[in-house]
Amino acid sequence: MTKAPAACLIGWPAAHSRSPLIHHFWLRTLGIEGGYVIEAVPPEDLRDFVLRLSLRGFVGANVTIPHKEAVLALSSPDARAKAVGAANTLWFEDGELRSTNTDVEGFIGNLDASAPGWDKAEEALVLGAGGSSRAVVFGLRERGVKRIHLANRTMARAETLAREFGPDVHPVGWDAIGDVLPRAALLANTTSLGMHRQPSLDVDVSRLPQDAVVADLVYVPLVTPMLAAAQARGLKTADGLGMLLHQAVRGFELWFGRRPQVTAELRALVEADLTKT
Repeated sequence: MTKAPAACLIGWPAAHSRSPLIHHFWLRTLGIEGGYVIEAVPPEDLRDFVLRLSLRGFVGANVTIPHKEAVLALSSPDARAKAVGAANTLWFEDGELRSTNTDVEGFIGNLDASAPGWDKAEEALVLGAGGSSRAVVFGLRERGVKRIHLANRTMARAETLAREFGPDVHPVGWDAIGDVLPRAALLANTTSLGMHRQPSLDVDVSRLPQDAVVADLVYVPLVTPMLAAAQARGLKTADGLGMLLHQAVRGFELWFGRRPQVTAELRALVEADLTKT
């Protein structure tokens, strides 16, 4: 009897993740016999675990903190994973362990669903210069945004990232954000500012063009103050929960052979879990 395919989430510590909730929902609704489990793997055991992934019965895996960078050397990363410098999805292709970063398509897929036509934007402003920012900048460049302004509280980090991506990415001082806002058809926050129990994000969205789109990767709270201000102006918005759901799509398809849909039912299920006390 053939064993049902299973994937896992590799992390340390193995904190509560919404990934099992998302993938079990899709397995159930698509009628697929399969599984998805969390595996707590300390850094010193990561190499052995990943190299024996198939022997452990897994067809692939998600990768989370602190292993996203380390798995690049243990797999064959695609262009996205290389550009972002981190991988969050592993799968086997022709017997080879491959890796990618689905945060890129998670961000872009969420924008496509929440604000169709967003990619007409010629200029974008991205806040933050960490790993999530790399995924966002890569996705925007891939979709043809001509000029990307990158603002970070530490200017040197923004300058380093801009050099890596080339001349269409421009570092901006945090105190100069207000000067860029009137030209930004897309504003994306990749920092933790505005997250529950984190400092607020003070950005005056009233300075954005009337047809601008505002995206926030934070999903706790579901509607951040920045998104609330944008919605009050009638701007289109894309929230962090949408990105979380869309980034899970490709991994599921690679492991189980069916492309799942991000539906209102799934979103409601994860929303209810996020709001549990």
